[in-house]
Amino acid sequence: MTTFNDTLLRAARGEKIDHTPVWFMRQAGRSQPEYRKIKEKYSLEEITHQPELCAYVTKLPVDNYNVDAAILYKDIVTPLPGIGVDVKIKSGVGPVISNPIRSVQDVHNLGELSPEDHIPFVIDTIKILKEQLTVPLIGFAGAPFTLASYMIEGGPSKSYNLTKSFMVSEPEAWFALMNKLGDTIITSIKAQVEAGAAAIQVFDSWVGALNVSDYRTFIKPVMNRIFTELRELNVPLITFGVGASHLANEWHDLPVDVVGLDWRLSIKEAGERGLTKTLQGNLDPSLLLADWNIIEERAKVIVEQGVEHGSHIFNLGHGVFPEVQPATLKRLTEFVHEYSAQLRK
Repeated sequence: MTTFNDTLLRAARGEKIDHTPVWFMRQAGRSQPEYRKIKEKYSLEEITHQPELCAYVTKLPVDNYNVDAAILYKDIVTPLPGIGVDVKIKSGVGPVISNPIRSVQDVHNLGELSPEDHIPFVIDTIKILKEQLTVPLIGFAGAPFTLASYMIEGGPSKSYNLTKSFMVSEPEAWFALMNKLGDTIITSIKAQVEAGAAAIQVFDSWVGALNVSDYRTFIKPVMNRIFTELRELNVPLITFGVGASHLANEWHDLPVDVVGLDWRLSIKEAGERGLTKTLQGNLDPSLLLADWNIIEERAKVIVEQGVEHGSHIFNLGHGVFPEVQPATLKRLTEFVHEYSAQLRK
């Protein structure tokens, strides 16, 4: 019988581990040849709506790279159609929304998420993976600010001008939207955990666009509510955003187990800033295209700082991108496992 590898769960809880666990954001799909073959035939949405196929894509990196966790293959906007958002994922663009939020009435017109009715394919995929995996499955959700940015801008943005101006000009509508998205996220994550997800990551990918003061006023209350309600599920909770090093201490205040860092803030600096919880990260994914000796050198520093910090999960500072060679990810996983095991003896 195969033993279940719970290293990531123990690391997230700050318990003793023999090696630093590894997983990569966007490890499912992207650069894998098996996945590219599937993508010739199916879109992301079509894959996620076929539980057997979605489970296969989710499990691929575990089989190919020997990582310590799987992350569910889906998109952060997956629950939004269930509450009445007309969203399509356009190749090369991202989520595009044809009924953007413009008023408090638009928010009141949104419905309630019913996982059994709106995302049964997600639940079925997790149930399949629970039977197949020997590592934890990480379920996830997009955070309110990031989801709101798509819903207000109508798609991806570089400046978030509409979102930020709406946030400060229409506080009633903004907080109504935060509450609606908070409810949707909690409902979605509870369904994922009930189906078998063993840890949860909330991606606030674009919240780095805000300063600390605005984060505290407009975002932190709903994040606090989300994580407080999710604590009762008794699974590790991870938060992560990009370009948001200035918010790391704000995240650390939240009732989470793990604070995810991008490459802009080192593990060592985070510790010096008073972050004592488990840290996750944070190799710059661009470096995966460099020569191996450079990758190893940079990974070595992160592993050393993680061991020194006490509790660390190795990851990238953002997601794997298509040009990365699968062999590089496999080699990196192996290196982190072996080098961290030596340091932890």
